[in-house]
Amino acid sequence: MSSYFDSMYTGIIQALCPVVEMIDKPGLKSFVVEFLERLLPGLQLGASVSIDGTCFTVTKIDGQRVSFDAMQETLSKSTIGHLRQGDLVNIERSAKMGDEIGGHPMSGHVSTMAEIIDMSQSENNKSMTFKVDPAWMRFVFSKGFIGLDGASLTVVDADAKAGTFKVHFIPETLRLTRFGTKQVGDSVNVEIDPQTQVIVETVERVLSQKRDGLIPPFTNGGIDVFPIF
Repeated sequence: MSSYFDSMYTGIIQALCPVVEMIDKPGLKSFVVEFLERLLPGLQLGASVSIDGTCFTVTKIDGQRVSFDAMQETLSKSTIGHLRQGDLVNIERSAKMGDEIGGHPMSGHVSTMAEIIDMSQSENNKSMTFKVDPAWMRFVFSKGFIGLDGASLTVVDADAKAGTFKVHFIPETLRLTRFGTKQVGDSVNVEIDPQTQVIVETVERVLSQKRDGLIPPFTNGGIDVFPIF
């Protein structure tokens, strides 16, 4: 288990499962997902599960019906607030020590949401263009990792000024995830790669402190050397 996260996921979606019940409560929404049998071994109350890229705690297990609670903060800042009975959701059980990380380490903490603004289809893949608040593009780079609805994906054609980036999907990913049915105008949960965010924010902070004269330069043979890390 990574020391970075309370729970860790690999970004490899294990199944598409249906939401079979929604229960609205004041400031809270409970929902039930019908798991495939192969996802049940070892599942316990209190276990962590990624649902469309959002980390949830198991509150009840009734056969294959697994229950979760979503607080108002989660409902307002992720696509979970738009879930309806009958929707299919991306599921990943939390990773265990020794599991293969086929994607990249993820925490299930949603950073923001992105809107699908364009799609293009070719014979063997589909490309989608996503738009986010440009402020988040500080952490989005071409060839870098990003988590979308819990899936670990590679960014192409990042445009920081426009706040857009593109992702290519192979048929297997489209078959195994919600991206096979997504349409222009739909939203997805975004998890920024945490290591990228830490590096970018650290560099920004140090450069700001240097600019404000809070960090004196080191001197090496009469040459000023500015330590980034």
